[in-house]
Amino acid sequence: MSVQVRAYRQSDLKDMIRLWNEIVEEGAAFPQEEFLDDESGAEFFSEQTFAGVAEDNGRIVGLYILHPNNVGRCGHIGNASYAVFSSCRGRHIGELLVKDSLEKARQFHFSLLQFNAVVENNVHARHLYERLGFVPLGTIPRGFRMKDGHFENICLYYHTL
Repeated sequence: MSVQVRAYRQSDLKDMIRLWNEIVEEGAAFPQEEFLDDESGAEFFSEQTFAGVAEDNGRIVGLYILHPNNVGRCGHIGNASYAVFSSCRGRHIGELLVKDSLEKARQFHFSLLQFNAVVENNVHARHLYERLGFVPLGTIPRGFRMKDGHFENICLYYHTL
C-alpha cells in the first residue's frame, strides 16, 4: 500500500468536501446533517487545528480533522473525526489516519484525545480504537439518530497522549 498521510492543500478541497458529504449522506457516523459546499467546506477545514488527508498515488482516499474538544480549562483535550471513501474501506487507511492524528495531537500539545460519539454499531472503528489504546468511557443510550430515524447507542473513548 502506498498511502501517505499529509496535511491537506487547497487543491484537495474538492475531494475532501466530496468525502465529507459522502459520510454525511450515509447518515451512520457524523452528527452533521448539512452538506458542505465549496465555500463552507473551505472555511470548515481551515478552522481545524489540523486537517490531514490520506493520499494513494495522487488520489485522496481519506481524511481526518483535529481540533479542541472544548475550550479554556478543557482545551488540552483534542477531538478528531475520520473519513474514508466507501470504495477504499478495508485497506487499513483508517488506521493510518488515527495513528497520524495521535502524533499530530501531541505536536499541538493536546494531552488527551476524546471521542464523544462513536456509534456503537460501528464495530470496525471501535475495534481499531481499542487496539490502538483508546479506553472506552461508557455508552449513551440512543445517542445517535441514524439516517432512517432509528436511534443507536454512542460510545465515548479517550486516549492519553
